[in-house]
Amino acid sequence: MKFGTSGLRGLSEELKGEPSARYATAFARYLLTSGRSQPGDPIVIARDFRDSSPEIAAVCASALAREGLRVFDCGTVPTPALALYGRECGAAGLMITGSHIPADRNGIKFYRPDGEIDKEDEVAISRIADEIAGQIEPVANQGIGEDHASRAAMLFIQRNRQLLPAGALAGLKVGVYQHSTVARDLLADLIAFFGAEVVALGRSEHFIPVDTEAVSTDTIERLQEWAREHRLDAIVSADGDGDRPLVADENGLPLRGDLLGLIACGFLGATLAVTPVTSNSGLERREGLSVLRTRVGSPFVIAGMQEALDEGSTKVAGFEANGGTLTASPFVVNGATLQPLPTRDCVLPIVAALAAAAEAKLSLSVLAASYRLPVALSDRLENFPVETSARLMAHLRGGDENLAAFLAPIGRPVAVSDIDGLRVTLDDGRIIHFRPSGNAPEMRCYVEADTAEAAEGLLSSGLSTIRHWAKTASN
Repeated sequence: MKFGTSGLRGLSEELKGEPSARYATAFARYLLTSGRSQPGDPIVIARDFRDSSPEIAAVCASALAREGLRVFDCGTVPTPALALYGRECGAAGLMITGSHIPADRNGIKFYRPDGEIDKEDEVAISRIADEIAGQIEPVANQGIGEDHASRAAMLFIQRNRQLLPAGALAGLKVGVYQHSTVARDLLADLIAFFGAEVVALGRSEHFIPVDTEAVSTDTIERLQEWAREHRLDAIVSADGDGDRPLVADENGLPLRGDLLGLIACGFLGATLAVTPVTSNSGLERREGLSVLRTRVGSPFVIAGMQEALDEGSTKVAGFEANGGTLTASPFVVNGATLQPLPTRDCVLPIVAALAAAAEAKLSLSVLAASYRLPVALSDRLENFPVETSARLMAHLRGGDENLAAFLAPIGRPVAVSDIDGLRVTLDDGRIIHFRPSGNAPEMRCYVEADTAEAAEGLLSSGLSTIRHWAKTASN
């Protein structure tokens, strides 16, 4: 078990039983000893649709109750809905989810009563978990918590219904790729509430991992087929726990997540955006918007937003390259105040993109092109051992000559950023960024170029170069 960019992750079979009970116990004891919670205080818990999630949730709920906390069972709701309800109740929380990663893996996201845990919290929770290893007996008591599922869902629905006037999306025909995301029914109901015609697509009773930051070729082909078949203006979806958006245009082609975050910032009227180094470099060109760069992961974005608030900034929002959008300041939207929700949310950027297209009377493809951002692509090598990733990054950081030799088939490096991984600017202005995943055995590659053809070629070369190095290093 290890903490990644957002939460604890591991193989489902290794997380079941004692490990999940131990980390839930460690979290409860951390909350109580730090004074963030008191005995008898509520703690909220929810889960995604993975086969392993109900069992892990039951074990965690039993462990929390055993430590003297009052468990509110929020069922299967999106992570931002759980976070919002926790803030409303003044309660800490656990979300049982592996987000976008394959079904054989799962995880736990932890929330203090005031929001997501930070990296210091992770260290403290891990230390307690190590200290109590072998001492915790897992018990999976189903139904141990009070049923708060409908309350948590309704609070989130009410928050998002205030984003637009009634009928604001009338005339649009929007597909909702439902697959196995916990946001599937909420998205369909909300878009219909705003007046659009909704077409439900691809609902599945089996868990389907959808990575909105690196949409698979098979998924794109399905989106394109649906867009043609139903003559859709857009297709929307989310990852497994509903904190990362997916928006595809009228041709079934997904919009970049960082573009969705940028559109959301414009929708809110944000003047400062906090986003990881992996987001598009064209963001800094947007007039009226300052950009603060961080490492990858919502804890770093949240820390950056808090830093901006502490320094006196207002109208502060954040987003990740996957499109998950966070708010640090209250914003007046549609005549109502949208209170801060400093955790990733899929709904806000989806609604913002659809509203922007509807208001401008433009197709999503034309709207996206109007932002004139560099073409940015990303992909990953799956089942790439963590140890191999670590050796590669150490090699590339081992000297300018190592990096130059590695990139020789691709281009000549002229500038390097190591905020998170290595982001290299080449002498022709193209950008290539190598970064090990923080929560899975994957090696990620991000690229930027002036044209789609150049970006696709650079991405292909980058992934091939990584594969070649790994094969050579293993011999």
